[in-house]
Amino acid sequence: MFGDKVYFLRYFTENCIILMEYKVNNTYSKEDTKAFKVGLIVSVVLLVVLAFFIRSQQGYDQVDNGTYYKVHARFGRTDGLLVGDLVRLSGVNVGRVVKAELDENFNAILTLEIKDSVKIPDDSSASIVSSAVMGSKYIEIDVGSSEDYLEPDGEFEYTQDAMVIEELLDRIVDMGKAKIKNQKAEVTKGENDE
Repeated sequence: MFGDKVYFLRYFTENCIILMEYKVNNTYSKEDTKAFKVGLIVSVVLLVVLAFFIRSQQGYDQVDNGTYYKVHARFGRTDGLLVGDLVRLSGVNVGRVVKAELDENFNAILTLEIKDSVKIPDDSSASIVSSAVMGSKYIEIDVGSSEDYLEPDGEFEYTQDAMVIEELLDRIVDMGKAKIKNQKAEVTKGENDE
């Protein structure tokens, strides 16, 4: 199915370029022709990206076919995590986020669908992590050691909120300022002792 779309796109693009060369070469300069071709190609690429974006927003597919059970996780903040994002255990995709809502204390309650074949110990924790510095977020499950498992519609007892990059950078800058201030104080103290 994907191959048909690529073939159609390539066929459409090639025919547009042939048509442009036929009509444009007779009436415009080479610079104008080149600019028109580049504009058309960029427009086609943007339309393809837009089509994939719209397709991805229409819903999500499960990690694979099969049956799933729902569990819940409560977080203080979920910055950047969206419905449809992955749930991973030991780096392996085991489910997806299917619902996000607020409780009476304005905490986020996420509903996760987990593969039936994956049993999660009830003392496991769920953390919101990022795949890269500016990458997409997902939920990583850190497996506990309990012999009892989370029941369907159960809730994670331990969670860790998303780390916000701006807050992390502010902490690093504050630590650097404090270190410089301490170094200046030591230098001043050393000069006064002499």
